[in-house]
Amino acid sequence: MGGDEIGRLTYLVLLLLVVGGYFLAQGRRNLGRTAQQAAIWAFIFLGVIIAYGLWGDLRRTVLPEEMRISGNSLEVDVSGDGHFYLTAEINGANVLFVVDTGASQIVLTERDARRAGFAPDTLNYFGSARTANGIVQTAPVRLESFALGPFSDRGVPAVVNSGDLDTSLLGMSYLGQFEMTLTRDRMILRR
Repeated sequence: MGGDEIGRLTYLVLLLLVVGGYFLAQGRRNLGRTAQQAAIWAFIFLGVIIAYGLWGDLRRTVLPEEMRISGNSLEVDVSGDGHFYLTAEINGANVLFVVDTGASQIVLTERDARRAGFAPDTLNYFGSARTANGIVQTAPVRLESFALGPFSDRGVPAVVNSGDLDTSLLGMSYLGQFEMTLTRDRMILRR
């Protein structure tokens, strides 16, 4: 824990002690009801802390990043976690991708492959890929349709990852078809 985190924790503990002391002093006559109210507030407080900690994941799920389309270009802002996320339509299913210039191909999670009409348990995982977590097995697939904003392609090659991958990856085999401009807070793709 850094100095700022210790300071915040100390502040929260002191605030909890002051509020808790107030409730105890006010509710000496009816401790059962005071304990019940304190428990309710503790759960509310805990819920706020959990929601704050998970907000980045929740925001991507509930409020996905919006891409802006202008003519033959697509623009998206950086997410709170520093990555760029795009939603593409694969074989009629919307799939959330993280833009990964370190990935050589389009990589689908098994969950997203299922949504796009593939049966991951019947695929032939004869390929492999090096990841930060080691080597994983991959199965090649061909996407009948792949639409990203105004851009639509057919017969796009991809792989399904057999490893533990949270979000599908939009790699360079697809991104290489674009003129890509990256800044600290924005990505623009042009064809």
